[in-house]
Amino acid sequence: MLVSAPLAGSVRVPAGGSRPDVGAHQVLSVSGESDGADAPGPVLDPAGRGVAAFRRGILGLQAVLRPLPWRQTRAPWPVMVSEVMLQQTQASRVVGPWVDFVAQFPDPGTCAAAPTGAVVRAWAGLGYNRRAVRLRAAAAAMVERHASQVPADLHDLLALPGIGPYTARAVLAFAYEQDVAVVDTNVRRVLSRSVLGRRAAPGELQALADALVPPGRGWAWNQGILELGATVCTSRAPRCERCPLERHCQWRAAGRPDPDPAAGTPVQAPFDGSDRQGRGRLVQRLRAGPLAAGTLAAAAGWPDDPERAERVAGMLLADGLAVRDSSGALRLA
Repeated sequence: MLVSAPLAGSVRVPAGGSRPDVGAHQVLSVSGESDGADAPGPVLDPAGRGVAAFRRGILGLQAVLRPLPWRQTRAPWPVMVSEVMLQQTQASRVVGPWVDFVAQFPDPGTCAAAPTGAVVRAWAGLGYNRRAVRLRAAAAAMVERHASQVPADLHDLLALPGIGPYTARAVLAFAYEQDVAVVDTNVRRVLSRSVLGRRAAPGELQALADALVPPGRGWAWNQGILELGATVCTSRAPRCERCPLERHCQWRAAGRPDPDPAAGTPVQAPFDGSDRQGRGRLVQRLRAGPLAAGTLAAAAGWPDDPERAERVAGMLLADGLAVRDSSGALRLA
């Protein structure tokens, strides 16, 4: 059984808000609903055996989800903020900044009206600060195109700056409770191992995930499968004995052979000594105020390499994170 410890401390979450009438959402069908009893074997086969058992296993995880604060709201803007923050950042690091951010910017209009620098300052502790700039740009687009509301349509969401397929689908599933599947690294790992027993192209995995969403259970389904991938079916040392899909997992039944079906995710270059580290140092220092041109190298952590510091500062300018004033000093945009 999957067991999770609650996060320490209490948090306040935004009000849930009302759910709009978004209409029916068509998904790919999985033939048959027979569960094939609970016998070991493929989760899915041409006759659709095992589908119900697979769905029960995932939906049963709703009772043990980690108490992450964005799971306690259906308000679209806070949900969108959480999904952008969770990109490449562990959930435990997001909790505090998310609570503070949605308190400071409770809706798209407030975020769009704020200077870029204010939004970047509120992003402190999360890294990948370009996400803050893009989120503010998305908020401005929602003010202009959607009367300051987060759209409930996939195409409208994808048209927003910085909102990709995963984030758009996550907003539909977690704010509007539509029956769409979200597919990130965790979900790809669960499906590749348990259902397919092999690697698959992104399009195949998305189609499979969409087909498996139980009608009317999009929120619970997606939260469950994401939780499973994040806490049990992990990249390293998966805890198969704690997995509700253990008896139906293709990879487990084959003895967990190499290569792992979930292998192949690109490994990011080391952070220490990287340009990313210097960028982060510069942005963190800029949160306190402007930097004179001659101080960039020390602020970036490369006192003997001013050319590298200037190059990285140019990246901040190009990304809209910073601007230069008339004196040549660098400051947040």
